[in-house]
Amino acid sequence: MNLYDLFKSEENLQLEKKTLVFLRWIAIIGQLIAIYTVYFIFKFQLPILYCSLIIFFGAITNIYLQLWFKKSELSTLDSTFFLFYDLFQLSFLLFLTGGIKNPFAIFLIVPSIVSSTLLTLRNTFILSFATILFLLTITFYHLPLPHPGDFDFIVPDYYLYAMPTSVVTAIVFLTYFVARFGLESRKRAEALKELELVLAKEQELESIGLQAAAAVHSLGTPLSTITVIAKELKKEIVKNPKYSKDIDLLLSQAKRCSEILKKISQAQIEDDKFVSEVTIQNLLIEITRSFEEISEKKITLNFDKAKKEILMDRSVEITYGIRNFIGNAVKFSKSNVKVSLDSNSKQVKISISDDGPGFPEDVSKKIGQPYIATRSEDLGSKAGLGLGTFIGKTLLERKKASLNFSNSEKEGALVTITWKTSDIII
Repeated sequence: MNLYDLFKSEENLQLEKKTLVFLRWIAIIGQLIAIYTVYFIFKFQLPILYCSLIIFFGAITNIYLQLWFKKSELSTLDSTFFLFYDLFQLSFLLFLTGGIKNPFAIFLIVPSIVSSTLLTLRNTFILSFATILFLLTITFYHLPLPHPGDFDFIVPDYYLYAMPTSVVTAIVFLTYFVARFGLESRKRAEALKELELVLAKEQELESIGLQAAAAVHSLGTPLSTITVIAKELKKEIVKNPKYSKDIDLLLSQAKRCSEILKKISQAQIEDDKFVSEVTIQNLLIEITRSFEEISEKKITLNFDKAKKEILMDRSVEITYGIRNFIGNAVKFSKSNVKVSLDSNSKQVKISISDDGPGFPEDVSKKIGQPYIATRSEDLGSKAGLGLGTFIGKTLLERKKASLNFSNSEKEGALVTITWKTSDIII
């Protein structure tokens, strides 16, 4: 990473208030000990009143920060302000006590080091530039360092130039390397956090798989019973076409459920119809038809932008994922659902929109996480745990899809599923 990239980066960690408060109390206590030791023990005739007032105001600002400042974490602007104040306070204190001749002048680099560790490089640059200005000021403009008795404190001229040069050099190198190290550390922390989230998802899916296996076992017998009873009822009311039609629908749906349970419990077979090759257009037609059989809502398919016919594996993950989001759209729509396909040589995009209430703003960024309600009607209901959305999203992502959840400009929700064509085509 070069200096330009590091400067342009906005990645940072917020500085905790208690950390800054603690560091400032250490500095204030250290200043008091140094000033009063030199004044009372070593008999340096310092302007003790002014020095005490400067330290006192520093203590007041820290008490304000500790007791009345409401935030537990300081923003970049807040942190920069307090660090700049500390820089100014120390520079003023050094101005009263010999300027660059004071050996404690080296502590001027501390605010820049703190900033380079936890703030952006842009803010660190501002503080470093201010440090250099204050350093040059107290080098040429300062009160003389008082000395006890006949002791004459003489500093060679070369020291007056060597000291600020060395401090400036230290600021530049320390700021750069600490900032780079801090940025890399934060990136590693973010990568670790992402890995932990992936592992958590894997554990969720493993748990869901066990639950699914138990459900398959438990639902097999009830479905068989429903099928047998429905066939018997059909024989009894064959003369009534109204009820006969309903029973035919019941039998077809029970059969469909049985087939789905078989696919879950058995390994995929290459020549099985369920995992055979299919165009994505035909897959969308099959999925939408299954909902049209059980819903009165209008489902519109739009293939106008499908410039390339995509032949793909009839993947369980893709089928389930798409079916889940179309099912959600049907469930929450008022009357209309639109499924659009846009395909070319570079990408394949499926857009699923509805005219329902859309996604609540307060959970829009959390959609796809387990146990997060996805629609307004779900809030506060057990049915709105978002588990189906989480499973569908995770399965599609396993097949290299990227998903986006938003609300349409007019009304309703919009789910976009996108692949690179090379990732999905056979």
